[in-house]
Amino acid sequence: MSDLFAPDGGWRVRILDLSGGAEDNIVEEIGGFPTLMQANAFARRYVRDSVELCRGPGMSTKDVLEAWFAFGEDALVVDAEQGGWRSATELGDFVDNRAGAEERDWRALDPRRDDSDGDDGLDE
Repeated sequence: MSDLFAPDGGWRVRILDLSGGAEDNIVEEIGGFPTLMQANAFARRYVRDSVELCRGPGMSTKDVLEAWFAFGEDALVVDAEQGGWRSATELGDFVDNRAGAEERDWRALDPRRDDSDGDDGLDE
C-alpha cells in the first residue's frame, strides 16, 4: 500500500494482549490515523509505555523482557506491510533503557482524543 494515502477510515493500530487474556490476543483496534507515520509513532509509544509498566524496581533487563511477554501489550499497524513499525526491532533497546515521559505518551497521538462526536473509534 502506498505511504501517500491512508486506507478508508485511516490507518489502524491493533493492540495485542501478550498475556493471552483476550480472544485472539486482540484487545482493541484504534482507527483514524491520517498517516502511516502517525500510526507507527502511536504503536511505538504504546509498546514503550507497556514495557515501562512491566518494569519494577531492581529488575534486570531479562526480567523486564519476561514480564512484558507475560503481561504486556504489543501493537502493530494493520495492513502496513513492510512500512509498519514492529516491536521486535526495538524491544531490546526498550528493556535496556528507561523511557522518558514523552517517549511513553501515546495518548498525545491517539486520534480518539479529538473525536467530538463520542465515537471512540473502537471495533467491538
